[in-house]
Amino acid sequence: MRLLLVEDDRLLAEGLASQLEKAGFSVDVTSTAKEAMLLGVQENYRAAVLDLGLPDGNGLDVLRKWRQDNANFAVLILTARGDWQDKVGGLKAGADDYLGKPFQAEELIARLNAIVRRSEGRVLSLLKVGHFELDENRQCLKIDGGAEHSLTGTEFRLLRCLMSRPGHIFSKEQLMEQLYNLNESPNENVIEAYIRRLRKLVGTETIATRRGQGYVFDDAV
Repeated sequence: MRLLLVEDDRLLAEGLASQLEKAGFSVDVTSTAKEAMLLGVQENYRAAVLDLGLPDGNGLDVLRKWRQDNANFAVLILTARGDWQDKVGGLKAGADDYLGKPFQAEELIARLNAIVRRSEGRVLSLLKVGHFELDENRQCLKIDGGAEHSLTGTEFRLLRCLMSRPGHIFSKEQLMEQLYNLNESPNENVIEAYIRRLRKLVGTETIATRRGQGYVFDDAV
């Protein structure tokens, strides 16, 4: 799942990006309002963490710009803990949640997962599709009547992307966007390699190939 982190504190941004990646996110980081406005519109994010105090502008203006340009990904804003006006302003501008500084990374990740689940119409952290159940907290897959299978970070992100929209055809390019950030440039063949690995768990028919189009998770199998 691809995420945009907008934070001008370099050490905080680096630490958060590392924690978010361990939690299954592919993270792009920027420290300026100008770049955040562009990335939010140009790239295909599922969520964003947005600090309101940026060196070249107000984070609320960034959020308003995203919403005006129909960027509908989930947004969690970071605020000074006692500044309730910013919290109210952020929610009115289209934020989904807020978190006051200082905070624990575990709470931020939990809140992010919660607002993403809500955007997908889910309540629990278990993504269940057909005979398959993906535990987002433990990053493992359980098959009805079978054992649990631990997943690598990339396997988890890929399977989560496919299972989040069963029946939807994802092109290789779309999957690459969700699995890797702007600083990474893997070969497209890596998608095929991970698809082969996941098929050993769920079966070839469950992750079907649509020639010339991409891959689809078939929940009817």
